[in-house]
Amino acid sequence: MTATGQFLDGAMSQSLALWALGNIPGFPPIIQSVHILGIAVVMGSIVMLDLRILGLAVPSQQLPEMANRLLPWLWWALASNLVSGSFFVFARPLRYFNNPIFGWKAVFLLGAIAATLLIHFWSRQPDFASHGRAAFKVKTAALLSLGLWIMAAMAGRWIAYVEYLYHPA
Repeated sequence: MTATGQFLDGAMSQSLALWALGNIPGFPPIIQSVHILGIAVVMGSIVMLDLRILGLAVPSQQLPEMANRLLPWLWWALASNLVSGSFFVFARPLRYFNNPIFGWKAVFLLGAIAATLLIHFWSRQPDFASHGRAAFKVKTAALLSLGLWIMAAMAGRWIAYVEYLYHPA
């Protein structure tokens, strides 16, 4: 694809996002609500799983069973957030790409996804966190995952407020 083709696709994405946000009655609060509900599902799923791995919650649940129940919710909610968040990023790309907090959110989010993928793959192994070095690795990944998901959520909230800090009205 040529540079002009890429520009047109970006311009078309921006036009479509701006049109939807400006012309569909109630669309901005609806899509933002979908995004916030997705964050709640992601956080609820991963926090429960990470706390279980760390031995701080739901000791009666078997780890592989819990992972099999919770991780699909996380991945679907994350996909939903990618779509819902894209409307705002495509509508005002400079607001996000010139915002240093958006970059931090991306770093935290990619790290959180990587740690969660490790947990996801390890959870498919029998007795994946029951003893020794494997338990240490899984608990470290859970602690890292928990911290990175929290930081990604916090950075996401701060994106809107950085404008007020650096460019007060």
